[in-house]
Amino acid sequence: MSVGPNSRRSDKYTPRSVPVSADGTRLTTSAMIASLDAEGRSTVAAPFGNALVELAKTRDDIVGLTADLSKYTDLHVFAKAYPDRFYQMGMAEQVMISAAAGLAREGFTPYATTYAVFASRRAYDFVCMAIAEENLPVRIVCALPGLTTGYGPSHQATDDLAIMRAMPNLTVIDPCDATEIAQATHAIADHPGPVYMRLLRGNVPDVLGQYGYKFELGKAKTIRDGSDVLFVSTGFMTMRALDAAARLEKDNVSAAVLHVPTIKPLDVATIVAAASKGGRLVVTAENHSITGGLGEAVGAALMRAGVNVPFRQIALPDEFLDAGALPTLHAQYGITADAVAGAVKGWLK
Repeated sequence: MSVGPNSRRSDKYTPRSVPVSADGTRLTTSAMIASLDAEGRSTVAAPFGNALVELAKTRDDIVGLTADLSKYTDLHVFAKAYPDRFYQMGMAEQVMISAAAGLAREGFTPYATTYAVFASRRAYDFVCMAIAEENLPVRIVCALPGLTTGYGPSHQATDDLAIMRAMPNLTVIDPCDATEIAQATHAIADHPGPVYMRLLRGNVPDVLGQYGYKFELGKAKTIRDGSDVLFVSTGFMTMRALDAAARLEKDNVSAAVLHVPTIKPLDVATIVAAASKGGRLVVTAENHSITGGLGEAVGAALMRAGVNVPFRQIALPDEFLDAGALPTLHAQYGITADAVAGAVKGWLK
């Protein structure tokens, strides 16, 4: 297994280089801008919040809770539409999780929102004991997954998939875009157990709609086919994989993209079947640490199935990441479309 260019610097306080345009303009944005860069793409505003409002129109069991982050998880849209079904719990994630468990026991279907780092780290024991062990239908929907904020390690949930996929009974989802977030919000409403779902918030790129994509819980789906490389991707890295595939095509490299939104339970049958086809280089791509996420799950699945193919991982390094502007950080850690395409071309030599 391997990862893209080594991002570790010997001195973390050494100023890093900042990319500039041809005219010398600094190509940076504020670290406070946490919405995913969507230049050149159509976007949808607050897909989660609006989908939850639509769902609540026909289901009076739907309630929303947040830990002082309604505006930053798009739950404010739901709060405005259904103020009597909205619970502002303050900066108390553990209390929010416990309250959501209590509401689920009384027959409600709670959607609880916070940042991914707070749900996966600060509230882990409460998620485990109050929700997962009891297999309660609580949906934990979390913004700022992986490297979608420049605030540094305190806010970058680069290990949440590893943490949450190890918890029994918990379904784990990493949606790609606005289309999938809206569809998944509806789909998980009827799931009998607890769900942890990553969330892109604000103006979210809309990519999968043009492919006629339909989210199905627990299912991986081929977005495009190709004969040389198979990307097995999740979250917004499916966008990057699609962009990288288009770049590779110009160099006569044919790349397929298999999107895996459900990290647990993993669609092993579809992944094994795709990886077994045609002796392609298999490359996993995820907005998560190289440790414990999609890549290791796929690698283990292929080994158990006896599928022996060239295998590489594109992921974030196993370290605490820097703070800064997202475009700069994405380039630094090798998860831009250009970096993905470049890594694949190197592996194919």
